[in-house]
Amino acid sequence: MTAITIYHNPKCGTSRNTLAMIRNSGVEPEVIEYLKTPSDRATLVALIAATGEPVINAVRTKEAIFTELQLDAPGVTDAQLIDAMLQHPILINRPIVVTPLGTRLCRPSEKVLDILPAPQQGAFTKEDGEVVINAQGQRV
Repeated sequence: MTAITIYHNPKCGTSRNTLAMIRNSGVEPEVIEYLKTPSDRATLVALIAATGEPVINAVRTKEAIFTELQLDAPGVTDAQLIDAMLQHPILINRPIVVTPLGTRLCRPSEKVLDILPAPQQGAFTKEDGEVVINAQGQRV
């Protein structure tokens, strides 16, 4: 079986859609609810590095705590952003998915399709009604 891990927040629609697309490929991933089980510094840094994106992309900038901590101030370093995410896991953007084909911050949720080893096994419609996969398992 293919090993896939999703860093998941079940209260987030994007995260729920991503998890559902992973399952639609026939794989039951390891689900890490990162708000209940936060990562350590080494894991968080490695995950962000593996996405190939800047650290700021891994931060939920629309959270009130982001502004309260003045993380939008000039000169805030990546290390300070990481510290804030470790102290306040709600600041971690989600979902992050790890598969044998790569690691992605899956926003929008369809980004997960680029790193799933197995094709979709059937139609898939997001919670908001947007059709992503047709009845033949092909991306729309």
